[in-house]
Parts: sequence; structure tokens; C-alpha cells
Amino acid sequence: MRPYMMIWVCCAMTLLCACRPIQPSVRQEYPKEYNLAYQEIYKQCYDSVPYNVVALDLYSEGLTLNEKHRIQGTGYNLYLSDIFCSDTVLTAGTYRSDTSATPFTFLPGRDYEGTPHGIYILRIEEDKVSSIQVVDSGSFVLRNDSLLFTLYYHINYNNYTYKPTFSGVLIPWVKQ
Repeated sequence: MRPYMMIWVCCAMTLLCACRPIQPSVRQEYPKEYNLAYQEIYKQCYDSVPYNVVALDLYSEGLTLNEKHRIQGTGYNLYLSDIFCSDTVLTAGTYRSDTSATPFTFLPGRDYEGTPHGIYILRIEEDKVSSIQVVDSGSFVLRNDSLLFTLYYHINYNNYTYKPTFSGVLIPWVKQ
């Protein structure tokens, strides 16, 4: 085979491999409610931000935390990091995803080289993470002892809305 033919064949193969069809979305059915929630209290942990930081760590049926705060069981874990507030704990109101780091905002979900940050949902099977869904944006309302979420995410080119709830006591957990 002549050298120019070999180059042409390699280029053609590269183009054919790169043009594979888009795989259909694989959407999981996430739980409508979570039955265990921790309010992780970080206080003022950023030098450049004058507000306190809290995270929400919610667990569906089938999941618990052991004495070392490690997830056990099979189910879903909804996590929202970096929720900014004036008080040391969350107060009633509406919180929105935003990068302003001001009270009543929280960071949107982002995937940094395979590590999720902000808002994300973990599928846990037998104590191990089996899938991660980063949530692009959203909001939640805190009233008395209930949380109502409206979250937005995408898979491939399809957009989805997820509206889970939590009713009960947010267990405080001061992080060091």
C-alpha cells in the first residue's frame, strides 16, 4: 500500500469512528422523597466569602449512615454543597443555584474530571457508588420541617426536571 493511501485510510477510519450515532438517553427513576437528611454546618469556611456555608445530604429509603458516617445500603443520595446563608444554619425561604455566593444561593452542579461538585445524585448499590448524575441547576424551598426541590439536569441532549421532597428534621452535623 502506498504511503498516501495509508494516510487516507487512517483519516477515513478516524472520521468514521468519530461519527458514531448518539446513544439514547438512559434516564433513571429517582425517588420522589428522601427520608433522612443531614445539614452539614461548615460556618464561614471561605476567606473571600463573608457568609456561612451549609450542605444538604439527603438519603432515600434503603440508605443509612454508619457510625463513621459512611453510606450503607442501596438507594439514592442527593447532595447539595456550598449553600450560603447569613445564619449558621438554613433558615426558611427559597434557595436558588447561583455562583454569586450570597445568602439563599447554592452552587450549581459541575463535573470536574469525573468528580462531582455542587448538586448531584449518587446511585448507591450495596454500599458502593454505581452512578452519578450531576444536576445543572435548581432551587429548593425550606418551610418548617420540609424541603421541596425543583432540579434540572440533562442526559446527552435531553433536559429533565426532578422534584423530590423531604419531610422531617434536618439533622445538624458540624463539620471541622
